[in-house]
Amino acid sequence: MSSDVRFTDFKSDKQPTWCPGCGDFGTMNGMMKALANTGNDPDNTFVVAGIGCSGKIGTYMHSYALHGVHGRALPVGTGVKIANPDLEVMVAGGDGDGYSIGAGHFVHAVRRNVDMTYVVMDNRIYGLTKGQASPTSREDFETSTTPDGSKQPPVNPLALALASGASFIAQSFSSDALRHAEIVQKAVEHDGFGFVNVFSPCVTFNDVDTYDYFRDSLVDVAEDDDYDPTDREQAKDAITDADKEYMGVLYQDKESVPYNERHGVEANKADIPDGAPEGAMDLVREFY
Repeated sequence: MSSDVRFTDFKSDKQPTWCPGCGDFGTMNGMMKALANTGNDPDNTFVVAGIGCSGKIGTYMHSYALHGVHGRALPVGTGVKIANPDLEVMVAGGDGDGYSIGAGHFVHAVRRNVDMTYVVMDNRIYGLTKGQASPTSREDFETSTTPDGSKQPPVNPLALALASGASFIAQSFSSDALRHAEIVQKAVEHDGFGFVNVFSPCVTFNDVDTYDYFRDSLVDVAEDDDYDPTDREQAKDAITDADKEYMGVLYQDKESVPYNERHGVEANKADIPDGAPEGAMDLVREFY
């Protein structure tokens, strides 16, 4: 941990190839600011990314990183954090990567409550494959593969997280730079699995869920003096409200006990002593 780290220290020398205006620029900047503001530095940070436009983020950030396979970023992040609890682990993905092929891993990562942060860039479209409906696309959203709309209700990722036993649920907007960074920072500081769904508009393939739409529609729960993010029932009402879309910390369990502490696996398993473990050679001889 260091107090001298700036968010620019997390920028790599690789130039992003995202489309001009892509929401992922703002999402990534907020992630880097959150890491710097919490005293982390590139040498103690591990970024795991899946497939999709969001999957490139590990290349654009200066840290330890792994670009995994579709929907499998969370299992890698879980393994890294359990093996080396001293690392700050941040997993990044998109709505297709996290809520479609990766949905099963999402549910179990949430309930395990491993102390890491999961940032999902939700643009409600498959952008990298040129504009197909994603799990969070609107029911009437027309694409090349759904010309009449998907005619399926979109996945509510916040509700899925709450039902899976999440200890921290938040939502942000990549264009609201200060608020977005603040929300991600709270997720990093949380003791447990910090989940942030980020509205990160796709300017190329989604002309419905635009910057203007989110600016006009989003309601920040922080502006409601009566909203208590530790009240699970109040959080459930906001998360399942079909008429409004919210941003901010929707739910947080302040008594959360992360996986490593609950299971007593807080030692760094990356420190392997010299030589084979006692009895290892006997085991080898038994099978060979």
